Amino acid sequence: MDTLTCLLDGPKARGAFILKSVLNPPWSLRVEDRAPLSVIALVSGTAWLLPEDGEPVPIGPGDVAVVRGPAPYGLADSPDTPGTATPQIVVGPDQRCSTETGEDLTDTLARGVRTWGDARAEPGAAVLLSGTYQAPSEVGRRLLGTLPTVLVRPAGAADATLIGLLASETARDEPGQELVLDRLLDLLLIGVLRAWLAAPGAGAPAWHRAQGDPVVGVALRLLHEDPAHGWTVAELARRAGVSRAVLARRFTALVGEPPVAYLTGWRLALAADLLREPEATVATVARRVGYGSAFALSTAFKRVRGVSPQEFRAGTSPVPAGSSATVVLA
Repeated sequence: MDTLTCLLDGPKARGAFILKSVLNPPWSLRVEDRAPLSVIALVSGTAWLLPEDGEPVPIGPGDVAVVRGPAPYGLADSPDTPGTATPQIVVGPDQRCSTETGEDLTDTLARGVRTWGDARAEPGAAVLLSGTYQAPSEVGRRLLGTLPTVLVRPAGAADATLIGLLASETARDEPGQELVLDRLLDLLLIGVLRAWLAAPGAGAPAWHRAQGDPVVGVALRLLHEDPAHGWTVAELARRAGVSRAVLARRFTALVGEPPVAYLTGWRLALAADLLREPEATVATVARRVGYGSAFALSTAFKRVRGVSPQEFRAGTSPVPAGSSATVVLA
Protein backbone atom coordinates (compact mmCIF):
# COMPACT_ATOMS: atom_id res chain seq x y z
CA MET A 1 0.00 0.00 0.00
CA ASP A 2 1.55 3.35 -1.03
CA THR A 3 1.58 6.39 1.25
CA LEU A 4 -1.17 8.14 -0.70
CA THR A 5 -3.45 5.13 -0.35
CA CYS A 6 -2.69 5.01 3.37
CA LEU A 7 -3.70 8.64 3.74
CA LEU A 8 -6.85 8.42 1.64
CA ASP A 9 -7.91 5.19 3.31
CA GLY A 10 -8.86 7.30 6.32
CA PRO A 11 -12.12 8.95 5.21
CA LYS A 12 -14.99 6.60 6.05
CA ALA A 13 -18.21 8.43 6.83
CA ARG A 14 -20.56 6.65 9.22
CA GLY A 15 -24.03 8.13 9.10
CA ALA A 16 -22.71 11.47 7.88
CA PHE A 17 -25.11 14.40 8.06
CA ILE A 18 -25.93 15.19 4.42
CA LEU A 19 -28.32 17.95 3.41
CA LYS A 20 -29.47 19.80 0.32
CA SER A 21 -30.13 23.49 0.97
CA VAL A 22 -32.11 25.91 -1.23
CA LEU A 23 -31.36 29.53 -0.35
CA ASN A 24 -32.71 32.67 -1.99
CA PRO A 25 -30.54 35.80 -1.75
CA PRO A 26 -29.77 37.51 0.46
CA TRP A 27 -28.83 34.62 2.74
CA SER A 28 -26.19 33.94 5.34
CA LEU A 29 -25.25 30.93 7.45
CA ARG A 30 -22.86 30.72 10.37
CA VAL A 31 -21.78 27.14 11.00
CA GLU A 32 -20.85 26.38 14.62
CA ASP A 33 -21.34 22.61 14.65
CA ARG A 34 -17.67 21.91 15.56
CA ALA A 35 -17.54 19.06 13.04
CA PRO A 36 -13.99 17.92 12.25
CA LEU A 37 -14.55 18.08 8.49
CA SER A 38 -17.28 19.27 6.13
CA VAL A 39 -17.69 18.97 2.36
CA ILE A 40 -19.73 21.56 0.48
CA ALA A 41 -20.67 21.29 -3.20
CA LEU A 42 -22.54 24.02 -5.06
CA VAL A 43 -25.12 22.64 -7.47
CA SER A 44 -26.26 26.01 -8.83
CA GLY A 45 -26.08 29.70 -8.02
CA THR A 46 -23.18 31.39 -6.28
CA ALA A 47 -21.87 31.36 -2.74
CA TRP A 48 -18.99 32.63 -0.65
CA LEU A 49 -17.19 30.66 2.01
CA LEU A 50 -16.14 32.85 4.95
CA PRO A 51 -13.41 31.29 7.13
CA GLU A 52 -13.16 32.51 10.70
CA ASP A 53 -9.56 33.59 10.11
CA GLY A 54 -9.09 34.15 6.42
CA GLU A 55 -10.26 35.90 3.29
CA PRO A 56 -13.67 35.14 1.71
CA VAL A 57 -13.52 32.44 -0.98
CA PRO A 58 -15.98 32.39 -3.91
CA ILE A 59 -17.64 29.08 -4.81
CA GLY A 60 -19.21 28.52 -8.20
CA PRO A 61 -21.49 25.80 -9.60
CA GLY A 62 -19.71 22.45 -9.52
CA ASP A 63 -17.01 23.62 -7.12
CA VAL A 64 -16.30 21.50 -4.05
CA ALA A 65 -15.05 22.99 -0.79
CA VAL A 66 -13.59 21.08 2.13
CA VAL A 67 -13.58 22.87 5.50
CA ARG A 68 -11.60 21.57 8.47
CA GLY A 69 -13.13 22.21 11.88
CA PRO A 70 -13.77 22.68 14.64
CA ALA A 71 -13.59 26.47 14.16
CA PRO A 72 -16.82 28.12 12.95
CA TYR A 73 -17.15 29.44 9.41
CA GLY A 74 -19.70 31.26 7.32
CA LEU A 75 -21.50 30.77 4.03
CA ALA A 76 -23.36 33.55 2.24
CA ASP A 77 -24.54 34.79 -1.14
CA SER A 78 -22.07 37.67 -0.82
CA PRO A 79 -19.18 38.45 1.54
CA ASP A 80 -21.09 41.60 2.50
CA THR A 81 -24.30 39.80 3.50
CA PRO A 82 -23.45 38.53 7.03
CA GLY A 83 -24.86 41.00 9.53
CA THR A 84 -27.48 42.31 7.09
CA ALA A 85 -29.36 39.09 6.30
CA THR A 86 -32.63 38.69 8.20
CA PRO A 87 -32.30 36.30 9.81
CA GLN A 88 -28.74 35.13 9.73
CA ILE A 89 -29.03 31.41 10.39
CA VAL A 90 -26.75 29.73 12.92
CA VAL A 91 -26.05 26.00 12.52
CA GLY A 92 -25.14 24.53 15.88
CA PRO A 93 -24.24 21.11 17.28
CA ASP A 94 -26.44 18.24 16.08
CA GLN A 95 -27.18 20.43 13.03
CA ARG A 96 -29.87 22.37 14.88
CA CYS A 97 -30.60 25.67 13.13
CA SER A 98 -31.68 28.89 14.76
CA THR A 99 -31.66 32.64 14.41
CA GLU A 100 -29.01 34.66 16.18
CA THR A 101 -31.57 35.36 18.88
CA GLY A 102 -32.16 31.65 19.48
CA GLU A 103 -35.40 31.03 17.58
CA ASP A 104 -35.33 27.40 16.39
CA LEU A 105 -35.68 27.11 12.61
CA THR A 106 -34.82 23.43 12.17
CA ASP A 107 -38.36 22.24 11.56
CA THR A 108 -39.65 25.51 10.13
CA LEU A 109 -37.31 25.34 7.14
CA ALA A 110 -37.47 21.57 6.57
CA ARG A 111 -38.57 20.82 2.99
CA GLY A 112 -38.72 17.04 2.77
CA VAL A 113 -36.15 14.28 2.72
CA ARG A 114 -32.74 15.82 3.58
CA THR A 115 -33.84 19.13 2.04
CA TRP A 116 -33.89 22.45 3.83
CA GLY A 117 -34.28 26.16 3.18
CA ASP A 118 -36.66 28.20 1.07
CA ALA A 119 -39.79 26.54 -0.26
CA ARG A 120 -39.10 27.61 -3.85
CA ALA A 121 -35.90 28.54 -5.64
CA GLU A 122 -36.06 32.05 -7.08
CA PRO A 123 -33.71 33.38 -9.80
CA GLY A 124 -30.21 33.53 -8.37
CA ALA A 125 -30.93 31.00 -5.62
CA ALA A 126 -28.07 28.87 -4.36
CA VAL A 127 -28.57 25.12 -4.20
CA LEU A 128 -25.82 23.46 -2.23
CA LEU A 129 -25.06 20.04 -0.83
CA SER A 130 -23.30 19.75 2.49
CA GLY A 131 -21.88 16.64 4.09
CA THR A 132 -20.47 16.60 7.60
CA TYR A 133 -18.14 14.01 9.10
CA GLN A 134 -19.29 13.60 12.67
CA ALA A 135 -16.12 12.34 14.39
CA PRO A 136 -12.34 12.65 13.82
CA SER A 137 -12.04 8.88 13.51
CA GLU A 138 -14.14 8.99 10.35
CA VAL A 139 -11.44 11.00 8.61
CA GLY A 140 -8.18 9.96 10.24
CA ARG A 141 -6.28 12.24 12.57
CA ARG A 142 -3.11 12.13 10.49
CA LEU A 143 -5.10 13.55 7.56
CA LEU A 144 -6.81 16.17 9.71
CA GLY A 145 -3.47 17.29 11.06
CA THR A 146 -2.14 18.07 7.57
CA LEU A 147 -5.14 19.77 5.99
CA PRO A 148 -5.44 23.52 5.49
CA THR A 149 -8.53 25.17 6.92
CA VAL A 150 -10.20 25.46 3.52
CA LEU A 151 -9.63 23.55 0.28
CA VAL A 152 -11.58 24.47 -2.85
CA ARG A 153 -11.53 22.39 -6.01
CA PRO A 154 -12.98 24.12 -9.10
CA ALA A 155 -15.66 22.33 -11.08
CA GLY A 156 -14.47 19.26 -12.99
CA ALA A 157 -16.09 16.49 -15.02
CA ALA A 158 -15.59 13.84 -12.35
CA ASP A 159 -16.97 16.06 -9.61
CA ALA A 160 -19.97 17.03 -11.75
CA THR A 161 -20.94 13.38 -12.09
CA LEU A 162 -20.55 12.74 -8.36
CA ILE A 163 -22.37 15.93 -7.38
CA GLY A 164 -25.28 15.06 -9.64
CA LEU A 165 -25.46 11.57 -8.20
CA LEU A 166 -25.20 12.83 -4.62
CA ALA A 167 -27.93 15.41 -5.28
CA SER A 168 -30.33 12.79 -6.61
CA GLU A 169 -29.53 10.27 -3.87
CA THR A 170 -29.88 12.87 -1.11
CA ALA A 171 -33.60 13.19 -1.77
CA ARG A 172 -34.21 9.42 -1.77
CA ASP A 173 -35.32 7.49 1.28
CA GLU A 174 -34.72 3.80 0.65
CA PRO A 175 -33.16 0.91 2.56
CA GLY A 176 -29.39 1.30 2.76
CA GLN A 177 -29.60 4.94 1.69
CA GLU A 178 -27.35 6.13 4.50
CA LEU A 179 -24.55 3.85 3.35
CA VAL A 180 -24.88 5.02 -0.27
CA LEU A 181 -24.65 8.66 0.80
CA ASP A 182 -21.65 7.97 3.04
CA ARG A 183 -19.68 6.38 0.23
CA LEU A 184 -20.56 9.13 -2.26
CA LEU A 185 -19.40 11.72 0.26
CA ASP A 186 -16.13 9.81 0.74
CA LEU A 187 -15.54 9.75 -3.03
CA LEU A 188 -16.17 13.48 -3.33
CA LEU A 189 -13.76 14.22 -0.50
CA ILE A 190 -11.06 11.91 -1.85
CA GLY A 191 -11.26 13.63 -5.24
CA VAL A 192 -10.48 16.98 -3.62
CA LEU A 193 -7.68 15.50 -1.53
CA ARG A 194 -6.03 13.84 -4.52
CA ALA A 195 -6.06 17.13 -6.40
CA TRP A 196 -4.55 18.92 -3.40
CA LEU A 197 -1.79 16.37 -2.95
CA ALA A 198 -0.92 16.48 -6.66
CA ALA A 199 -0.90 20.27 -7.03
CA PRO A 200 2.61 21.81 -6.92
CA GLY A 201 2.99 24.36 -4.15
CA ALA A 202 -0.41 23.60 -2.61
CA GLY A 203 1.08 22.75 0.78
CA ALA A 204 0.86 18.96 0.70
CA PRO A 205 2.75 17.35 3.62
CA ALA A 206 6.47 16.82 3.18
CA TRP A 207 6.23 13.06 3.58
CA HIS A 208 3.83 12.91 0.62
CA ARG A 209 6.22 14.86 -1.61
CA ALA A 210 9.09 12.64 -0.46
CA GLN A 211 7.46 9.45 -1.71
CA GLY A 212 8.75 10.21 -5.21
CA ASP A 213 12.33 10.07 -4.03
CA PRO A 214 14.01 6.80 -5.11
CA VAL A 215 15.48 6.23 -1.63
CA VAL A 216 13.09 7.84 0.84
CA GLY A 217 10.06 6.69 -1.13
CA VAL A 218 11.10 3.07 -0.65
CA ALA A 219 11.47 3.56 3.10
CA LEU A 220 8.11 5.31 3.38
CA ARG A 221 6.32 2.52 1.53
CA LEU A 222 7.88 -0.07 3.82
CA LEU A 223 6.83 1.82 6.95
CA HIS A 224 3.29 2.29 5.70
CA GLU A 225 2.83 -1.25 4.44
CA ASP A 226 3.93 -2.87 7.69
CA PRO A 227 4.02 -0.43 10.63
CA ALA A 228 3.98 -3.28 13.15
CA HIS A 229 7.35 -4.61 11.95
CA GLY A 230 10.33 -3.86 14.16
CA TRP A 231 11.97 -1.50 11.69
CA THR A 232 15.46 -0.14 12.25
CA VAL A 233 17.27 2.48 10.22
CA ALA A 234 19.78 -0.18 9.21
CA GLU A 235 17.10 -2.49 7.79
CA LEU A 236 15.34 0.35 5.97
CA ALA A 237 18.66 1.48 4.48
CA ARG A 238 19.47 -2.04 3.32
CA ARG A 239 16.07 -2.40 1.66
CA ALA A 240 16.50 1.00 -0.01
CA GLY A 241 19.99 0.11 -1.25
CA VAL A 242 21.93 2.83 0.56
CA SER A 243 23.98 3.23 3.72
CA ARG A 244 22.37 3.91 7.07
CA ALA A 245 23.88 7.40 7.19
CA VAL A 246 22.62 8.29 3.71
CA LEU A 247 19.08 7.14 4.47
CA ALA A 248 18.94 8.94 7.82
CA ARG A 249 20.24 12.19 6.32
CA ARG A 250 18.07 12.08 3.21
CA PHE A 251 14.91 11.00 5.07
CA THR A 252 15.25 13.78 7.64
CA ALA A 253 15.92 16.40 4.96
CA LEU A 254 12.89 15.48 2.84
CA VAL A 255 10.36 14.41 5.46
CA GLY A 256 11.36 16.75 8.26
CA GLU A 257 12.06 14.13 10.92
CA PRO A 258 14.18 10.95 11.28
CA PRO A 259 12.77 7.58 10.17
CA VAL A 260 12.16 6.24 13.68
CA ALA A 261 10.36 9.42 14.77
CA TYR A 262 8.20 9.25 11.65
CA LEU A 263 7.38 5.61 12.34
CA THR A 264 6.35 6.49 15.89
CA GLY A 265 4.01 9.19 14.63
CA TRP A 266 2.52 6.88 12.03
CA ARG A 267 1.97 4.09 14.55
CA LEU A 268 0.29 6.43 17.03
CA ALA A 269 -1.91 7.93 14.31
CA LEU A 270 -3.05 4.43 13.40
CA ALA A 271 -3.56 3.61 17.07
CA ALA A 272 -5.71 6.70 17.54
CA ASP A 273 -8.06 5.61 14.77
CA LEU A 274 -8.11 1.99 15.89
CA LEU A 275 -8.98 3.01 19.45
CA ARG A 276 -12.28 4.37 18.12
CA GLU A 277 -13.38 0.90 17.10
CA PRO A 278 -15.89 -0.39 19.69
CA GLU A 279 -14.36 -3.85 20.08
CA ALA A 280 -10.73 -2.75 20.19
CA THR A 281 -8.69 -3.01 23.38
CA VAL A 282 -5.47 -1.16 24.08
CA ALA A 283 -3.62 -4.51 24.00
CA THR A 284 -4.97 -5.52 20.56
CA VAL A 285 -4.29 -2.06 19.17
CA ALA A 286 -0.75 -2.19 20.55
CA ARG A 287 -0.06 -5.45 18.71
CA ARG A 288 -1.51 -4.13 15.46
CA VAL A 289 0.71 -1.06 15.40
CA GLY A 290 3.96 -2.61 16.61
CA TYR A 291 4.05 -2.21 20.39
CA GLY A 292 4.82 -5.23 22.55
CA SER A 293 2.26 -4.48 25.23
CA ALA A 294 -0.61 -2.21 26.22
CA PHE A 295 1.75 -0.53 28.69
CA ALA A 296 4.30 0.28 25.97
CA LEU A 297 1.62 1.81 23.74
CA SER A 298 0.10 3.76 26.63
CA THR A 299 3.49 5.21 27.55
CA ALA A 300 4.26 6.33 23.99
CA PHE A 301 0.73 7.60 23.43
CA LYS A 302 0.72 9.76 26.54
CA ARG A 303 4.22 11.07 25.87
CA VAL A 304 3.29 12.26 22.37
CA ARG A 305 -0.42 13.15 22.74
CA GLY A 306 -0.57 14.17 26.36
CA VAL A 307 -3.40 11.79 27.26
CA SER A 308 -3.64 8.05 27.81
CA PRO A 309 -5.36 5.83 25.22
CA GLN A 310 -8.32 5.47 27.60
CA GLU A 311 -8.65 9.25 27.97
CA PHE A 312 -8.32 9.68 24.23
CA ARG A 313 -11.07 7.12 23.62
CA ALA A 314 -13.30 9.00 26.07
CA GLY A 315 -12.96 12.09 23.90
CA THR A 316 -10.63 14.29 25.92
CA SER A 317 -8.06 14.71 23.14
CA PRO A 318 -8.48 17.69 20.77
CA VAL A 319 -8.34 17.45 16.99
CA PRO A 320 -4.92 18.54 15.66
CA ALA A 321 -4.93 22.18 14.61
CA GLY A 322 -3.21 21.71 11.26
CA SER A 323 -2.60 24.53 8.78
CA SER A 324 -4.70 27.69 8.72
CA ALA A 325 -4.27 28.25 5.00
CA THR A 326 -6.92 28.48 2.32
CA VAL A 327 -6.00 26.57 -0.84
CA VAL A 328 -7.83 26.96 -4.15
CA LEU A 329 -6.73 24.26 -6.55
CA ALA A 330 -6.21 25.05 -10.21
